Amino acid sequence: MRLITNIAPILTLIIVLVIALFFIECNQKQKNHKSAQENNLFVPGSTLLFDGETLNSWKITQFGPQGPVNVSEGRIILGMGDGCTGVTWKKDFPRINYEVSLEAMKITGNDFFCGITFPIHNDYCSLIVGGWGGTVVGLSTIDGVDASENNTSIIRSFNKKEWYRIKLRVTEKEIEAWINDEQVVDFTYEGKKLSIRPEVELSIPFGITSWQTTAALRNIYLKEQSY
Repeated sequence: MRLITNIAPILTLIIVLVIALFFIECNQKQKNHKSAQENNLFVPGSTLLFDGETLNSWKITQFGPQGPVNVSEGRIILGMGDGCTGVTWKKDFPRINYEVSLEAMKITGNDFFCGITFPIHNDYCSLIVGGWGGTVVGLSTIDGVDASENNTSIIRSFNKKEWYRIKLRVTEKEIEAWINDEQVVDFTYEGKKLSIRPEVELSIPFGITSWQTTAALRNIYLKEQSY
């Protein structure tokens, strides 16, 4: 009887801890979802690609000289490497008529903190945010020409440790992208050859990378629909 009496408080404590952890987990998920809604990222009918806790549906892209990748405080942290660091989606991904939205932050470094490699019909392309020294936004590549030199290239400044809302839309005729509320890409690709640089080949079919830069990602959503 004494043994049972001694065990009972321990069992009660374990049950209380399990219940507390459950509610903490639910609360974190609600916060992540609320954050996406407040920042106009969440679109009704969209799918959350990152749960804020694990990389279950992602794989760390083995570029070779990549930095460390981990999940911390509801964010995917892409550590600075000697080249690309990133994650690649492991499941099926649409090839046309979809929209991806996320938040990205540059923590340290001076190059792109968000490079989204994505499918478009039977080809692939990359949206680069903050490349070529930290300021270039555009698509790589078009007719073999990088974002730094083709007609999608624009120059924008990005502050460190500041979240930027990024949205990419791929339709039957166009590739469009927005940063915060500004449209930065409006490109009709008919008759153009779309491709990617060799550095991000391991990101296909869909992946997100940084280049020699520590970056954070959160609130990653996918919406499929006809436009």
